[in-house]
Amino acid sequence: MARKYFSYAREEGQNPYSGIMSFQHFRGEKLYSDIVVRPEANMTETERVECYPVSPDAEERGREEGYYPDSTVVYIRILWKEFEPERGVYNYAFTDEIMRQAREHGQSLLFRLMAHSTRASDDVPDWLKALIPCPERPEGKRVKASPTDPLFLDLFLEAIKKFGERYDEDDTLIGVDISLPGSWGEGYQLELYPDNTLERIVDVYTSVFKKTQLIGQAARPNLIRYGERVAPIGWRGDGLGEPEHTFEKYPSKVEAIKDVWKKAPVSFESYWWLCEWQRRGWDVDRIIQCTLDWHLTSFNPKSMPIPYEWRDKIEDWIAKMGYHYTVKWIEFPESAAAGEKISVSALIENVGVAPIYHDATLAVRIKGEGGCVSAALAKDMRDVLPGEKKYWGEIALPECLPSGEYSIDLGIIKDETAADCDKPYIYLATDAKRCGSFYNFGKIKIG
Repeated sequence: MARKYFSYAREEGQNPYSGIMSFQHFRGEKLYSDIVVRPEANMTETERVECYPVSPDAEERGREEGYYPDSTVVYIRILWKEFEPERGVYNYAFTDEIMRQAREHGQSLLFRLMAHSTRASDDVPDWLKALIPCPERPEGKRVKASPTDPLFLDLFLEAIKKFGERYDEDDTLIGVDISLPGSWGEGYQLELYPDNTLERIVDVYTSVFKKTQLIGQAARPNLIRYGERVAPIGWRGDGLGEPEHTFEKYPSKVEAIKDVWKKAPVSFESYWWLCEWQRRGWDVDRIIQCTLDWHLTSFNPKSMPIPYEWRDKIEDWIAKMGYHYTVKWIEFPESAAAGEKISVSALIENVGVAPIYHDATLAVRIKGEGGCVSAALAKDMRDVLPGEKKYWGEIALPECLPSGEYSIDLGIIKDETAADCDKPYIYLATDAKRCGSFYNFGKIKIG
């Protein structure tokens, strides 16, 4: 048996489901222009650009002002009134187009349906206001409260059901945020809602989203634990970067859900944006380390430019967030006869901070001019937590396989039936040479 050793090298492309997300924009599109926060404006500078579709008067010169990495995940949040403009009438053409755009740009979709934001133009549907009392949202004010009439949640959750019934089976949709009462669905004055009411929200999401990953707000860890009775639920943290949120509020919340990352993803959204972090002198290195300690998979910097001076820091961060697989060694026979079964073993290390939460098969392939044969070393990679894991398997050589020299290849593919293609499903962090969707780790003589 030959054992070949290999070294870590950063992936040549961004892997799916993790990393920096694009926000209300799709891959490669424009970025919002940098904005200097003005406290006297009551922090309303970006509220007109935080709902999809992007406002036509939004300034989008961000790519002239800073850097933004490639994104295989797009984060889109839309208003209830856009999805259900009339009671019981659902704008599937609107949400179908979001799905189509994500697929066209080679992205997976993280999604949130929100009841309202903080301002009048982004409020609950007008037809709801005709049915129940709703908070007033005066111009220039930030009003976070949701209606407290029980009919509000009854009707909003019906919209959630309709969205889930249509899209839960769509592979493009990889995650849905559980919306709570309050602006943006992020939870506000939850003490006004009984525990059983909040639990009913989770019940609706877990009943309709059987395939799609659910993500709960870190503000209410008990609801995440409640939903886990049915399925793993990840958590998201809004307001990353702001010192009080990051270094005081999060740690106490995370303690109650610190093991969630082993089964479901952790995601963060920026407080303001990274150029503003820089202006305020926030400790970006400490912020990054906190997220890695909490095992994040994805981060939303809001499609705002990132300071050029921080590019290396951000690239290093991306190289650790989520999953990253390197091959330490692979062992296989240097020669074999057609018709034999040969054994192949490999030591894989996940050098990221989280596992993959989606279908992925570790496959070995023998390929040469005489043909190609493959087998799975692992049919499910979701249990590969940070650290090393050894895999072993057998591959049967056809009796009709012509003599000759063949390559021994490894790859992580979506399933065993996936055909070879130009780009891999999962890039490996290795110095081995890539051959299409696999990587070459040695040669074997057949004959």
